[in-house]
Amino acid sequence: MYAVFVNGKFCKDPKLAKVEDFYFSGLNIPRNTSNPVGSTVTPVNVAQIPGLNTLGISLVRIDYAPNGGLNPPHTHPRAKEILVVTEGTLYVGFVTSNPENRLITKVLYPGDVFVFPVGLIHFQLNVGKTNAVAFAALSSQNPGVITIANAVFGSNPPINPDVLVKAFQLDKNMVKNL
Repeated sequence: MYAVFVNGKFCKDPKLAKVEDFYFSGLNIPRNTSNPVGSTVTPVNVAQIPGLNTLGISLVRIDYAPNGGLNPPHTHPRAKEILVVTEGTLYVGFVTSNPENRLITKVLYPGDVFVFPVGLIHFQLNVGKTNAVAFAALSSQNPGVITIANAVFGSNPPINPDVLVKAFQLDKNMVKNL
């Protein structure tokens, strides 16, 4: 007997597939946003629904705390994203690639939709006084996520401070504190 892996995930014999391989429950449940950034992302990708493997789609729910809940600048290396706001008011945007590095932003209200192109750094900030909720569809069953600040200032092992001092034109002590 041979096992087949596609996209790093085990492909089950279709004869052995069951409903649980294609189902997720709970996107209606608000998540706790009491954390340093004031947001929580609930993913529904191939890790939660094995039947998504090879289908090229996934979904997330994002809950934002009032007055500044942030889904920090990040990128999805393997997916485009389309986001719809269902509650609250979000300031969203992305930065185009080099050499322009142009910021494209918009304030969104319930029912508004915004698209983030594949691989570009993007963010969402709750600028309202109430909770906000958005849902996003991504064009990969495993879109990946790279949170910029975590990757640059929290890598393991750390990036040599001399690299960050020069790249960000910061004082070495400030880099060490970050």
